[in-house]
Amino acid sequence: MIELKDRIVFLNKIHLFSGLKDDQLGGIAVKLEERPLPADEVIFERGAKPDGFYLIYKGKVKVTRPRENGTDFLAVLSAGDYFGEEALFEKRDRSATITTTEEAVILFLSRDDFDNLLTQYEKLRPNFLVAIKSRKLARSLRFKWLGPKEVIYFLARRHKIRLFQTLLAPAFALLVPILLFLWAFVSVSATTPYAVGALILVADILWAAWRAVDWSNDYYIVTNQRVVWVERVIGIYDSRQEVPLSTILAVNVETDQIGRILDYGNVSVRTFVGSIRFDYVDHPIQAADMIREYWERTKVVGVQAQKIAMKNALRSKLGLTVQTIPQEELPPIVTEDKEVQKKSMLRIVLSNLFKLRVEDGGTVTYRKHWFVLLQQAGRPLFFFLTILALIGIRIGILYRTENKALIEKTLSGVYQPDTWVVFLLFIQLFVIGWLVWEYIDWNNDIFKVTPEEIIDLDKTPLGTEERRSAQIENILSTEYQRVGLTGYLLNYGTVYITVGGTKLAFEDVLDPAGVQADINRRRMARIAKKSEDTANVERERMAVWLAAYHQNLSEFNAPVSAPEDDDMKNPGLPDDLLDDSDMNPGDDHGFGDG
Repeated sequence: MIELKDRIVFLNKIHLFSGLKDDQLGGIAVKLEERPLPADEVIFERGAKPDGFYLIYKGKVKVTRPRENGTDFLAVLSAGDYFGEEALFEKRDRSATITTTEEAVILFLSRDDFDNLLTQYEKLRPNFLVAIKSRKLARSLRFKWLGPKEVIYFLARRHKIRLFQTLLAPAFALLVPILLFLWAFVSVSATTPYAVGALILVADILWAAWRAVDWSNDYYIVTNQRVVWVERVIGIYDSRQEVPLSTILAVNVETDQIGRILDYGNVSVRTFVGSIRFDYVDHPIQAADMIREYWERTKVVGVQAQKIAMKNALRSKLGLTVQTIPQEELPPIVTEDKEVQKKSMLRIVLSNLFKLRVEDGGTVTYRKHWFVLLQQAGRPLFFFLTILALIGIRIGILYRTENKALIEKTLSGVYQPDTWVVFLLFIQLFVIGWLVWEYIDWNNDIFKVTPEEIIDLDKTPLGTEERRSAQIENILSTEYQRVGLTGYLLNYGTVYITVGGTKLAFEDVLDPAGVQADINRRRMARIAKKSEDTANVERERMAVWLAAYHQNLSEFNAPVSAPEDDDMKNPGLPDDLLDDSDMNPGDDHGFGDG
C-alpha cells in the first residue's frame, strides 16, 4: 500500500499538477485507486469506453494500435508517465491498447473524480491540453531519427501569431494587384494591367503558401532522452539542434505582455556551452515544466543506477549473488532519409563508388559529397569533355575526307598519326592529370569518428596536412545544417561539433542527420564508459572498506573488558620501569634512552 506522503511526492514531480500545494495534492492523492498489475496485463483496449485517468507509479506499459495485418507499436511509458486523459477530454472511445510489459503499480482516477478535478482546479486544464496536443501532433508526424525506445512528450510549432507576422508582407503585397485591377477597370481598353496583376497575384499567393508551410515545418521537441529544435526552410535550409537531457543546466521562460495574454513565449534551455531557444512557443510555462520534469527524471535514474552498482560491488566482495542490471540501449543510428536512399539507386551507386561513408571496426570515415567533387572538378571536366569532343570531330573530318586518314604513311614509309589528334591527346593528358589532382584533393579531405575521438583531416596533394581532433567525451553539443536547394535535394550538409570554445565542422557530408547520430551515439557510449570506469574504481574502494567492516562487525561490537592490573598488562617488567616519568619522551633519563 502506497502511503499518502509518497503519493504526494509522486504527484508533485508530474508537470500536470504543477502549481498545486501539498494539501491540494493530498486531496487528489486520497482519491487515487492503487492497482497492482502483473506483466502482460491489458489495462484497456482500443475502442473501449473511457473509465478514467491512469498514472504509472511503478513499472512500464506499452502503447499499441491493432490493425488488420498485425499491431502498430507506438511507445513505451514508464514510471511517472500517464495515459487515458485524451479520451476523457474529447469524450470518445480509446484510440490505443495499453498493456503492461512488467509488474506495475497503477494509480487510477475515476472519470467523475477526473471531471471534478478539472472543475476544482481550472488552472490544470492547460497542462493536460498541452500534453494532448503534443501527442496528437506526434502521431501525425514521423521523425525517422527517433530511437525505438524514444518517446515524444512535448511537440509544438511556433505560436500562430508568428504565422500571422510572416503573412503580413504577402498581405500588404496584395495591394499591388488590387491597384492594377482598379487601373484596368477604370481604363476600359487596357488589358496589360489585368495580365500583370494576375501574375503578381499568383506569385503573392505562392509566396504566402510558402511562408505558411515554412512556419509549419519548424518543431520544438522534448523526448525522454533529449531536447530538439528542428528548423526547415523548404529547398533552402534544414537544421536540427539537440542536447541530451543530462547536459541541461537550467530552463528559463521569457514572456512579454502580449505573450502572457495569448499564452506564448520563449523557453531557453541552457547547457554547458550555450542554449537551445524555443521562440514563440505555445504554452511556454507548461513546456518548461515538462523539460524540467524529464531532466529531473534523468538525474534520478542516474542516482538509482549508482546505488545498484554500489550494492552489487559490496555483494561481490562478500561473496553474495550479484543482481543483474538491464542495460539501457543507446539510440540507434537512424538516417533521416532512409526511405529516399532505398528508392534512389543512383544515389546508392554514387555513394558506393566514391565511398562517402566507410565503417571499419567501430571507426566511421566520411568524405565530402560527390557533388562537391563535381564542383571542384568542374573546369577540368569541362576541358576534358571539350577536348574529347574535338578529337571526335577531327576523326570524323578525317573519315569523310578523301586521301586523309588518322594514321598516314609518309613518302619515307613511316606511319604518322594526325598532328591535330596527337596535339589534342597531349593536352588531354594534362587535363586528366588535373582531374586526378582534384579527385585526390577531394579524397584527402576526410572526417573520422572513432570510439574515442573525432578527427578532421585536410591534406593537399603533395602538400601540407592539417589534422584537428578532439576527445569525443569533450563534445558539448552538435548541430547540422543543409543549405541550398542542392543540399536539400541531395541530402548533404555540414555537421558542427562544439568542443570547449571552438567548433569542428564536418563539411558537405552525405546525410548530415546520420553523421550527427553517429557522433552522438559514440559520445554517449564514451561518456557512459568513462563515468562507469571512474565509478567502478570508487565503488571497489568503498566496497573493500565496507566489506572489511561487515566481516569484523562482531569484533567491533564485542563488549569492552574491564581494566586489568598493571602487573597483568605488563608481565615481566619491574614496577620502577612503569613510573610515569620514565615514559616521558622528553626526559633525558627516560625509557627510550635505556
